[in-house]
Amino acid sequence: MARYTLDDLARLVDHTNLHPDATREDMEKLCQEAKDYHFKMVAINSVQSKLCSELLAGTDIHTGAAIGFPLGQTTIATKVFETKDALANGANEIDYVINLTELKAGNWAYIKDEMQQIVDVCREAGVPSKVIFENCLLTEDEKLELCKIASEVLPTFVKTSTGFSTGGATVEDVRLMREHTDPRVKVKAAGGIRTADAFLDMVRAGAERIGCSAGIPIIDELRTRMESEGIDAFEL
Repeated sequence: MARYTLDDLARLVDHTNLHPDATREDMEKLCQEAKDYHFKMVAINSVQSKLCSELLAGTDIHTGAAIGFPLGQTTIATKVFETKDALANGANEIDYVINLTELKAGNWAYIKDEMQQIVDVCREAGVPSKVIFENCLLTEDEKLELCKIASEVLPTFVKTSTGFSTGGATVEDVRLMREHTDPRVKVKAAGGIRTADAFLDMVRAGAERIGCSAGIPIIDELRTRMESEGIDAFEL
């Protein structure tokens, strides 16, 4: 078990707005909320990298660009270019979606090559990389094979979901990813995490980052619980 203050819990949050119709005002609001709550990162479409990095300049809050989002159905070269472009425009974390067509074809060499190339770009730039599995579309064997590949390539995180498919994070998937991936690789839970209880369950299962758009009500609820219980931290 580990001890989490309210700020520790807030620093697990990737505060998210990946809507295709998000406006400049939406991005300004997202970044201000991230500052107010001291979230770890804002998760945005890569086109918003420059704006958000400027809005967050001088803070310790990261700009996280989503690559190949949400389908993952672009070439490796396209994803690598998009990664480099996002980094050039100020992103300092990268979340990319794997190519599910190649995965379903059993082309594991392609999946590993894609992961290696994107992780290498991030590693050279000194920024965290996250590999989005989209678990709701995978069999258990496919999830396990992805965990094996990630254990060889060593991205910073493996991530459960985009939040834009048929399902999101589950406690079972977080546990599976934690148990079957090299301990040097962290687990990010994302998709459908809307309550304080769900948030805490993901952390207990081994998630070290939580991607959600409900970070504010979640942290507010956790603050209320701490105050009512007279505690200054959770043991999880």
